Amino acid sequence: MSEMTDDIAADFLVEAQEIASRLGEELVALERSPGDKELLNAVFRGFHTIKGGAGFLNLQPLVELCHALEEQFGLVRSNKRALDPELCDGAQEALDHVVRMLGELGAGQALGPAPDGLIVRLNTPDAGGGAAAAAGAGKPAGEGSQAPAGAPSQVAAPKRARPAGEVDKRSIEATREVPVETTIRIDTKRLDAIVNLVGELVLARNRLKTLRGARRDDDVDRAIAALDVSTTRLQSAVMKTRMQPVGRVFSRFPKVARDVARAVRKEVDLELVGADTELDKTLVESLADPLVHLVRNAIDHGIEAPDVRERVGKPRCGRVILAARQEGDHIAIEVRDDGGGIDPEVIKAKAREKGLIDADAAARLGPDEAFQLIFLPGFSTKAEVSDISGRGVGMDVVQSKIRELNGRVSIQSKLGEGSRFLIRVPLTLAILPALLVHCVDRVFALPLASVQEVLPYQPELLRWVDGREMLDLRQQPMPLVFLRRWLGEGPLDGPSHVVLLITGDGPIGLVVDQVRGREEVVIKPLPKSLRAVRGHVGATLTGDGRMALILDVDALARS
Repeated sequence: MSEMTDDIAADFLVEAQEIASRLGEELVALERSPGDKELLNAVFRGFHTIKGGAGFLNLQPLVELCHALEEQFGLVRSNKRALDPELCDGAQEALDHVVRMLGELGAGQALGPAPDGLIVRLNTPDAGGGAAAAAGAGKPAGEGSQAPAGAPSQVAAPKRARPAGEVDKRSIEATREVPVETTIRIDTKRLDAIVNLVGELVLARNRLKTLRGARRDDDVDRAIAALDVSTTRLQSAVMKTRMQPVGRVFSRFPKVARDVARAVRKEVDLELVGADTELDKTLVESLADPLVHLVRNAIDHGIEAPDVRERVGKPRCGRVILAARQEGDHIAIEVRDDGGGIDPEVIKAKAREKGLIDADAAARLGPDEAFQLIFLPGFSTKAEVSDISGRGVGMDVVQSKIRELNGRVSIQSKLGEGSRFLIRVPLTLAILPALLVHCVDRVFALPLASVQEVLPYQPELLRWVDGREMLDLRQQPMPLVFLRRWLGEGPLDGPSHVVLLITGDGPIGLVVDQVRGREEVVIKPLPKSLRAVRGHVGATLTGDGRMALILDVDALARS
């Protein structure tokens, strides 16, 4: 390809992937509301648009598949074919192959064609009456519904030759519906470079404010105040350029829920809430896999079979809610179902059976602590392995991924009423609200989202439980981690503080020499030589120009 064609292919790929993502949601909605003409037109236009771009780039397998879909939905639009289950199922299967082909295009691979039988099924409705007539529309007399031996696998009605000067009205109705372009696509590497530069500006501002100290000069103070306001606004504006609606991820889940529900023979209604909530592009992409696990598990493990639901007085159709909302500088995403809930005793029994925990430890666990066992590697309550679940992988991957994003996941559940999985992640991975602490003349940063409380260290509140030092806080024992010991330094030699942290393994108390205060820090990756050092997720520069390591609170808890 020429450079110009490469650019067109890149633009086509981005647009086609966005359309395919919407089509998954629109096809599910259309199946539920077959009389919705706007949805039908949107689905038709989606496949038509992808076909047009694929045709320009000579991507024949993609053209053939989208053409078959466009033709059949065109028949439905003209009332020559019913929107029957065969077409709905075929369209969903075909969309999977469209997504696969787009992935192959993005990877620079040759496009594998769709299965021959799929296109035949799309073009050959199984129903009688109008559907049968639609299947034979435009075919020569006596031609059957199956392709003759030796003929191409795709069955398509031959098109009438258009007289010279006649205009394709359908095409005119479609180049009219194209909105005026109001956006541009920018390589994310360029955005990252801008974000980094703004980060340097923020650090310089913080440094300048610190250097000013107690020295007062009205003109300097006004200049620094103006710089502070401008820097804050610039930082906010630049960060917004990387923000995307979480709906980019949510749009794929109606199809996921439909496919899983059919596979496990359940009836499920998926509700999406807050799809316009925005967060960093990197986070949007990174949340996709964890949310797929949670939605699949909610349907497979949470929602009961229709007959079971009827027996306990519930509607046959289960309900799963996927919701997002902004909470300050964090985003909360929850997956909630109205299924049978989680029995903590069953969880503990399964964990003991798999050797993940001993009987004494299990007996001491409360319900909330028992729910955390779900995140252990190898844990599963499924007796049989299936394509959906039961392989002992999934929830541990969810927790690991969320931890990588400086977030956390929690579980709430009530037997007979359902379960709620709540994920909290920062709005962006570039700026981190942090609590700065001192230990042995060094500065460390703790993600503020994990900080619950700061207390003075009181040795008289120490207790030994199972050979481990615990803090007896309000009659609730809490594990202690001494940062000095963790760093391999000597014992405490003066007043100190305890920072109460919420981690994926439960609350802990981190004993530090001194608490400096809250500060927004710009996250910098560690040099390659330090990336293997445990317990750190990055570094930053403080206002006084010192380097501070950002601590991994979950690693501290596991220590």
